Amino acid sequence: MIEVRPGGRRRIDRVLDADYVRDLGELALTTLRERRNEAAQEETDLSYLRRLLHARIDIVLAEQARRTSGGRSVVDQLATILADNALGPANGSGRHQPLEPSRAGDHRRQAEALVGDSDLSDVTSLSDDKLLGTLADYREQEVSVSQRRREVQCVVDTINAEIAGRYAQGTASVDELISRERGWPGKE
Repeated sequence: MIEVRPGGRRRIDRVLDADYVRDLGELALTTLRERRNEAAQEETDLSYLRRLLHARIDIVLAEQARRTSGGRSVVDQLATILADNALGPANGSGRHQPLEPSRAGDHRRQAEALVGDSDLSDVTSLSDDKLLGTLADYREQEVSVSQRRREVQCVVDTINAEIAGRYAQGTASVDELISRERGWPGKE
């Protein structure tokens, strides 16, 4: 499970702390953007970790199906399994995130341990019970990662709403944003 530690130093601890979105109206626009970008990076990392877990779940399911029906080996199916996870239908927020994962498992030791489980290097050698237990562990971790991801998405949405509100009220302008992006002097 991904635990959030109040007052913790990890990015997820900061982003999911209630103070992160408290009094947003008092913050400078640059600070809002920095917080939004930090939260968006956390969401990207959680999404990446979730995809890794989905791939492992699919590998275990493929091995279970092979044992039940005598189908193709997991090795023969691996390219398809991984491609399905990389290109499969998205059931996420519909957001476009131009970010790359920065450290998907850095502070998620339990999930990283599951993802890095060397037992999966040869799923055919696992007993039925071990395979079933591994699947349960992966699914439990996926639920945890998905929950934290939804919480982080709410933070991003809250900050985006504050930024959009400032543009709608005229307290922020697109011209200032363009000037800042191009490195031209301007006020924030």
